[in-house]
Amino acid sequence: MPQPAPMITKDGRLAYEAAGDPGAIPLIFLHGIGGAARAWRHQLATFGDRFRAIAWDMPGYGGSAPLARVSIAALADALQQFIEQLGATRPILVGHSIGGMIVQKWLEQSPKLARAVVLAQTSPAFGKADGDWQKSFIAARLGPLDRGETMRSLAPSLVKELVGDNPDAEGMELARACMGSVPEASYRAMMLALIGFDQRSTLKDISVPTLLLSGSKDNNAPAPMMAKTATYIPSAQYVELAGVGHLANLERPEAFDEALGKFLDSVVAKHRCLRNDHASQQDDRRE
Repeated sequence: MPQPAPMITKDGRLAYEAAGDPGAIPLIFLHGIGGAARAWRHQLATFGDRFRAIAWDMPGYGGSAPLARVSIAALADALQQFIEQLGATRPILVGHSIGGMIVQKWLEQSPKLARAVVLAQTSPAFGKADGDWQKSFIAARLGPLDRGETMRSLAPSLVKELVGDNPDAEGMELARACMGSVPEASYRAMMLALIGFDQRSTLKDISVPTLLLSGSKDNNAPAPMMAKTATYIPSAQYVELAGVGHLANLERPEAFDEALGKFLDSVVAKHRCLRNDHASQQDDRRE
């Protein structure tokens, strides 16, 4: 995996890494519960030549201060503040796992502010707080911490459970490093924030170009569920990466970047077309 040297800085309360021309189209990456801004370094290197590629440390991660109270809605508010602090006009957002949930909630609040979105290995709902699957999911992830394990000691097994076939060795090393460095309090808070999340009724209202990206071996955001989700979003594109688990951008960075790149090409081409049409209409008015 390439090792770029992206700018690492803070903006308000949130830390982030960035690469590319500050005047280019903003491309913002949001990591999952076990991630960090640095989990996106391969993508920053790939897309920094065409975009202002930015990866945040979610509140409570890396150099970013935690929220007083954690919920998906509060995280969406933090995302809006981050976008405003960056001065990012009409960004393209790439949200992985809980990052994708944050993007969905943000879209409900700000439906016209994004140029496009990518929902990578995420879900439109977590379900009932008292559901058997939900309770067992939370217990399986928080139980070891309750018994005295640490994020660092759990990182190897947690990452192994998440990935699919033949993952990239360097990507897995980075995944374990990110998972092991997550503050326990943040991990617990983010897990509990999932409870009750449900944006299924708002999928039909997503009006910007959208890519849903899944992995065929992903047990947390199963491919069939994501494929079905795509049918509820107008004009959504769906791509499934064969053999990939829940950490596609780290497991198969080249495949992830190829799928993302094709979508970004289509978004930029559409933007140019609309801009040219607008310029042509203005020229017609002057004649």
